[in-house]
Amino acid sequence: MTTGDEGMTTAPARRRVVLSGISSRAWEHPADRGALTALRELRGFDDVIKTFFGMWNERAFRLSYLASAIRVDHRQYPRVYQRFAEAAGALDLPELPELYVTQSPWLTGEAIGLDRPFVVISSACVQQLDDDELRCLLGHELGHVGSGHAVYKTILAILTQWAANLSWLPVGALALRAIIAAMLEWWRKAELSADRAGLLAGQDPAAALRLLMKLAGGGDLSQIDTAAFLEQAVEYDGGGDLRDSVHKIRMTAWSTHPVPVARAAALRQWIDSGAYGRVLAGDYPRRVDDGDTSVTEEIKAAADSYREAFGRTQDPLVGLLRRLGDGASEVGEWVGNGAGRARSWMGAAGEAAARAAGRATRRTGRQSDPDATTASNGGGNNGNGSGNSGSDSNGTDGTGSAGGE
Repeated sequence: MTTGDEGMTTAPARRRVVLSGISSRAWEHPADRGALTALRELRGFDDVIKTFFGMWNERAFRLSYLASAIRVDHRQYPRVYQRFAEAAGALDLPELPELYVTQSPWLTGEAIGLDRPFVVISSACVQQLDDDELRCLLGHELGHVGSGHAVYKTILAILTQWAANLSWLPVGALALRAIIAAMLEWWRKAELSADRAGLLAGQDPAAALRLLMKLAGGGDLSQIDTAAFLEQAVEYDGGGDLRDSVHKIRMTAWSTHPVPVARAAALRQWIDSGAYGRVLAGDYPRRVDDGDTSVTEEIKAAADSYREAFGRTQDPLVGLLRRLGDGASEVGEWVGNGAGRARSWMGAAGEAAARAAGRATRRTGRQSDPDATTASNGGGNNGNGSGNSGSDSNGTDGTGSAGGE
C-alpha cells in the first residue's frame, strides 16, 4: 500500500514534557470546571445520562464511522497515529481512544461517546495541518475526552430535539431554550478548555495559534500574520458601538464554539497569565486529588472568572454597564453561578430518572412472578399474554440495564 501520508518527511520531533498524572482540571476554564465539578457531584449522574437520555446510541455512532471512515492505527494514516500517540503521551492519558478520519473539505474534529469515547477528524486536517498543528488539534479532542465533555454534547443534542418537538408549546419551548442557551455558554467555555489541552499536548504556542488561524482562513498561511490576527481579536472585542455588541450576542448565543479570533485571544491571555508555564513546570492538579475538589470553591472560581472577563473586555455594552454601576459584575456573578443552577436542574432530572427506573424494576418483578404468569395462562389468552409479556420485559430490561451500568 502506498500513501502520501507514509511518504511525508518530517523534521525530528521536539522533546515534550510528559505531564504525569495531570488532571483535566489543569486545562479546564473556570466556568467549564465549575459546571463539570457540580455535575460530577451528583450521585449516579452517569446512570442518569444512560437512563434518562438512553435514546443516544453510542454504538450506532461508532458503527457508522467504522463503516464509512478510516480507522487510524500504525497501518492506516501512520503519521496521524504517531501524532495522536504523542499528544496522548504528553497528557499522560492512561488509554488511547479510537481515532477515525472522515472525508470532509472542512477542518473539523470531535470527540464522541460516554462509555468508550472516540475521536473523529476530517481528511482536510490530515492534508492541511503540519505535524505540530495536527498534534495540537488531536490534543484538543483528547482534552474533550479527558474532561468528559461528551456528556454536555449529549444533553445539548437531546434538549435541542425536545425544543424542536415542543416548538408549538410556547412555555415549554421558552424553558428549554433557556436551558439550551446556558448549556451552549458552557460548551463554548469547554472549547476554550480543549484549546488549552491542545496547547499542553503539543507544547508549541505558535502552532496552537496557527491552528486557529487555519480554522478561520484555510490551510495556506503563507500570507497570514499572527500579530495582525490577534489585532483582529482586539478590534472584535472592543470595536464599534452598542449595535456591534448586539450583533455579537446574536452571532454567539446559539453557537457551540467561540469565534476563532476570540479563541486565539483567550489562549494568548492564558499563556501570558503564566498558567501555561506553571503547568509545564509541574505546578498542576493531579488526577489522584480529583475527589477532593469543592463544588462551592469551583463555582466561586467560575463567578470570579466571569467578573474578571467582564472587567477586562472593552465591549461597548459591558462598558455601558460599568458606567451605570456594578452591573457587569452582577451579570458575571449570575452567569458564573449557572453551574449551581445546572446542578439543581440535573438533580431533579436524576430523581425523576431514578423513579422511572424504580417503576420499571417493579414492573419487571411483577411480570416475572410465577403466580402472575399462571393467572395469565389460566385466562385462556396464552398467545396474547405471552407476546405482551415478552415485549414489556424486553423494554424494561433495556431501561434497567442502562440505569445499572
